[in-house]
Amino acid sequence: MSERIYIFDTTLRDGEQAPGCQLNTDEKITVAQALEQLGVDVIEAGFPISSPGDFQSVVAISKAVSQPIITGLSRAVEKDIDRAAEALQYAKRPRIHTGIGTSDQHIINKFRTTREKVLERAVAAVKHAKKYVEDVEFYAEDAGRTENEWLAQVLEAVIKAGATVLNIPDTTGFCLPDEYGAKIRFLRENVKGIDKAIISAHCHNDLGLATANAIAAVQNGARQIECTINGVGERAGNTSLEEVVMAFKKRAAALPYHTHVNSTRLYPTSQLVSSLMGMHVQANKAIVGRNAFAHSSGIHQDGVIKNRENYEIIDPQEVGVGESVIVLTARSGRAALHYNLQKIGVDLTKEELEVAYEHFLQLADQLKIVQDQHLRQMVEELAAKSTIKV
Repeated sequence: MSERIYIFDTTLRDGEQAPGCQLNTDEKITVAQALEQLGVDVIEAGFPISSPGDFQSVVAISKAVSQPIITGLSRAVEKDIDRAAEALQYAKRPRIHTGIGTSDQHIINKFRTTREKVLERAVAAVKHAKKYVEDVEFYAEDAGRTENEWLAQVLEAVIKAGATVLNIPDTTGFCLPDEYGAKIRFLRENVKGIDKAIISAHCHNDLGLATANAIAAVQNGARQIECTINGVGERAGNTSLEEVVMAFKKRAAALPYHTHVNSTRLYPTSQLVSSLMGMHVQANKAIVGRNAFAHSSGIHQDGVIKNRENYEIIDPQEVGVGESVIVLTARSGRAALHYNLQKIGVDLTKEELEVAYEHFLQLADQLKIVQDQHLRQMVEELAAKSTIKV
């Protein structure tokens, strides 16, 4: 039986930390409302203590959306938690997201403290947050590089303090999928009271493994994935929301999990975020890149024209893209030329197509991509010479 995976969207917090991607309050509300329409379960609206603008954005988003849980980030500091609680006072379903670094790298070189002091701060932060809300998520920053037995000790303590969600971040994108999956499995098997909380996967993409790591986490017991639209985020970005959603949808036999995300809203939401943040989506980005459903190789084009599933595992309409695109280049064959000519209302005989194809190749060698207007001009020139009839 398929199990539900909760989608925690952090586009407006971690995603916005990407250089040059800052949004104003109105833009954040627009994105939050789009995320609500998309069907995400949790929206991390911001880091309220970080600036007056971020505080006001969390307040405004809390008022503007009603279905998703709204969460605000805080450090394991009382004033941070107080500020987050104040910003979330209008949220219908508030969650405070608090935590602290747990790796020896962070404990020694960032906090310059001890494991014992970190444990005290972690427990105190959760207890303080519980004074305001029932739903408290604890993050163990740099959990990916944290020794498992020590991490389990911290998580057991914060569960006792009242944490309802346990965020296990691979903060630096260091883990390999089998390592991260094994870490989640270890926690599931060794933390007392783990059944009282949801394990959450928060992965970064420094080695290009964020999506793979998030899926490995789910396979080993995580039931929430923290992700962003287009994978935007700090440094190399975060787990891409659209990738994990479609992985579960298209590989249901191997991955018996589902989300409540409306996949037909993925592309429109991707375009919205890209436009507002001013960050272009790379052309070959899975699911939402402009080349995700584009074909320029003659062999592939012929296969797609005959049956789309020869070279596509996703129907573009499933993600809100209109249709597959047959792009005419010097690598295109006769089938692709014939297909595109028919789309502009030109139907040639087999003999005429051979003539047109020779002229097309000459044109394609001069241009990177042959557009419809180029085809029309070519057809007009050939017709004027009585080489073809149109």
